[in-house]
Amino acid sequence: MILLILLMLPLLAAAACGAWRGDPRPLARGSAAGAGAGFILALILSRQVVKEGVVGFGRGDFLRADGLSAILVLIVTLVGWISLWNGEGALRRARDRQELSDVHLRRYYLLTNLFLFTMLLSVTANSVGVMWVAVEATTITTAFLIGLENSPEALEASWKYILIGSVGIALAFVGTVLGYFDFVQRVGEMPHALNWSVLAGVADRLNGDVLRIAFVFILVGYGTKAGIAPMHTWLPDAHSEAPAPTSSMMSGSLLVVALYAILRWKVVVDACVGTAFSDRMLIATGTVSVAVAAILMIRQVSYKRMLAYSSVEHVGLICVGAGFGSLGTLAALLHMVGHAAGKSMLFLLSGNIKEAYGSTRIVMVRGLLRSRPLTGALFLAGTLALLGLPPFSLFVSEVMIFRAGFLGGHPAVTGLLMLLTLAIFVFFLGYVNRILYGQPPAELPAARSPRAAEMLPMAVNLAVLLAAGIVVPAPFLSLLRLAAGVIHP
Repeated sequence: MILLILLMLPLLAAAACGAWRGDPRPLARGSAAGAGAGFILALILSRQVVKEGVVGFGRGDFLRADGLSAILVLIVTLVGWISLWNGEGALRRARDRQELSDVHLRRYYLLTNLFLFTMLLSVTANSVGVMWVAVEATTITTAFLIGLENSPEALEASWKYILIGSVGIALAFVGTVLGYFDFVQRVGEMPHALNWSVLAGVADRLNGDVLRIAFVFILVGYGTKAGIAPMHTWLPDAHSEAPAPTSSMMSGSLLVVALYAILRWKVVVDACVGTAFSDRMLIATGTVSVAVAAILMIRQVSYKRMLAYSSVEHVGLICVGAGFGSLGTLAALLHMVGHAAGKSMLFLLSGNIKEAYGSTRIVMVRGLLRSRPLTGALFLAGTLALLGLPPFSLFVSEVMIFRAGFLGGHPAVTGLLMLLTLAIFVFFLGYVNRILYGQPPAELPAARSPRAAEMLPMAVNLAVLLAAGIVVPAPFLSLLRLAAGVIHP
């Protein structure tokens, strides 16, 4: 029942938000409390998965969670909880400045809870068909969130996201249909034919050529949602215009949900044709993503777009890690968690910076450590974590990825990746130095600093980044190994 309750929490919260017509403040608190309860359930689910291996619910295990699903459920619920908790104050102040109305806020909490529901359904549905529908539904909910402010720039970014995301999800549908029809031709009609567990069990009887073609469609299709280059072009526009809590959830959890769909299909393809094909595809696309991020990082004018291109880099590193074999897969999963904690924190802080300076342009922001000391200190800590410096978890995961590359016989690719990440390190840190230091502008917008209670969620982000960077807790390490074993048995 834990899987059903986990899904019902955001769905019931969305229904309550849709029916509410009064002051939106109770919706904010209720949504944050529901997301927090979801994170507690995710912890319980993870413990149960470590103990039992697989947890299922419904006929034919309609809902199913193994180690990989449990990792994603933890990420989605954690980022959702932190974003809703921290974002309440910023959205309330936007209403006070008459930038958002009560209608906008009620719509925001309705769509955000639906967004959480669709992501949780994506990573717990056993059927790859239901998974496809749920991932498509994330496009619908987030498109309206991106355009929440109704500015011309936000509406343009929303439409761009819809168009590019729809093309991507259509390609993923083609790959899903190819896999299903090959199953019917080779195995015949049977109940729950679209269930991932069924497909993986009979993969050795499927047509390898058809599955290779299907995986290309799936990689490009879901890769569009994940922000893999060159299908990433929607990502910087969407993140620059979306409210900070929405950017936090999209970068911290939505991108890895799309990667989850790719990894699920990778297991089926590997069981049929071996790991070499999918590994090469992931390494190639991941390396291209890191290279594109490095090139685009050279000249940035917006700190939110800078963070968006950083997501392209980290998604690329996760893909490469998954293609480097067992050690690389373990590192990629750890990188998912570290990126979710670090990037969600930085996007939430970017909302504070925009509120304080009235602009997302790097040239307009100076002396953040003087004007907003707590925001500046946390932004510096998040930057160091995101750039892969010790003692944060992304340092450990990046070292593991590079080590897996050298041990796996990919020295040229690994060396190139190290050079590209170094270039990103230099440019990213240079922009952040301009933001943090110097003299603040003489006249700043009259914006109230966030209360300490609003900044408290950042302690959770830092705790995750440090705990997984210094000594990975034994239960979490067991879950990571279990998840890596799903992808590379």
